[in-house]
Amino acid sequence: MSLHEIIIAGFGGQGILSAGRLLAYAGMEENKQVSFLPSYGPEMRGGTANCMVVVSDKEIASPVLNVCSALIVMNNPSLEKFESWVKPGGVIITDSSLVHTKVKRSDVKVFEIPATKLATEAGNKTYSNIYLLGKLLTETNCATPESFEKALYGILSKKKHYMIPEEMEVLKVGMGY
Repeated sequence: MSLHEIIIAGFGGQGILSAGRLLAYAGMEENKQVSFLPSYGPEMRGGTANCMVVVSDKEIASPVLNVCSALIVMNNPSLEKFESWVKPGGVIITDSSLVHTKVKRSDVKVFEIPATKLATEAGNKTYSNIYLLGKLLTETNCATPESFEKALYGILSKKKHYMIPEEMEVLKVGMGY
């Protein structure tokens, strides 16, 4: 059975909720059961934001998580809040451009990717979450790159479809990081 309980967390404006929507959509493309539960402060941009995504072969009892198998964090407060939620053997992926706190646990796999730095150097800071999602796909197999590409076409407005080939290149870099 395949069950992926994922939390993505950071500040509003970093594409946290977009990343969760993309994962959920990619899971639907593979005919899996999915849930997506966004949470954000009233400030939105600059405030805290996180989402819980579950991708499973079986029915999902609740979209609310109190443990997860994978965690993506894009700021220090999110790592401090959610590090203990990751199950032993799980995965923590940090944007090391912004998260300077080190993961304290030794019972999880940790990947530090300078996603914001890579995205800025690539000319589009909004791609930082895509680098991190690429690593998530590699480590968890929660969705395929093909499903992710279909999710991009399904979620992005038509006027942004020209960006998708570049986003897929960014995803591949993240997958191999």
